[in-house]
Amino acid sequence: MEKDCQCWEMKLAFLNSKEFCPSIKNILLLDSEGKRVAAKYCTDDWPTNAAKLAFEKSVFTKTQKANARSEAEIITFDNCVVVYKFVQDLHFFVTGGDNENELMLATVLQGFFDAVGLLLRNNVDKRTALENLDLILLCIDEIVDGGIVLETEASVIAGKVASSGGLDGATSFSEQTISQALATAREHLARSLLK
Repeated sequence: MEKDCQCWEMKLAFLNSKEFCPSIKNILLLDSEGKRVAAKYCTDDWPTNAAKLAFEKSVFTKTQKANARSEAEIITFDNCVVVYKFVQDLHFFVTGGDNENELMLATVLQGFFDAVGLLLRNNVDKRTALENLDLILLCIDEIVDGGIVLETEASVIAGKVASSGGLDGATSFSEQTISQALATAREHLARSLLK
């Protein structure tokens, strides 16, 4: 009986390992000069802030001449697969390991891109992004946790960000004003920082 229990524990540990879960290394939102607007790193591949900034500068330099405005582009860079897309003066990036599925990374990127568009009411530019940085950071947190992809559907992500502040169920995301959504996100962020 003890042997059967150990066998099940080993099987569960194997199935729960990250090898079977799509994972990402980081999600980046950079401006048109390659400076960070928002970022979330999920691995220790870049242990210091200087290493993270150097990676961001390198990936921006490598991709800045691309025309990734209508569809996402994919490159292999620094032993990583990077999927990216641009809109106005913002550059969206999702990075995975060199053996990660590009379609999965592209799905994460599109979910992030579309959710930000929903949250910013299709006014996706650097100024609006910085004014609503709390919403974007909450959006990233809804997409990925510890490198594991949680959600890729933009409307679900935006809905969770908008409702995470405890608004009553009668108010849908599409019915909220921008100020209500912003107030909700700020309350949620403040509560999470105080925990």
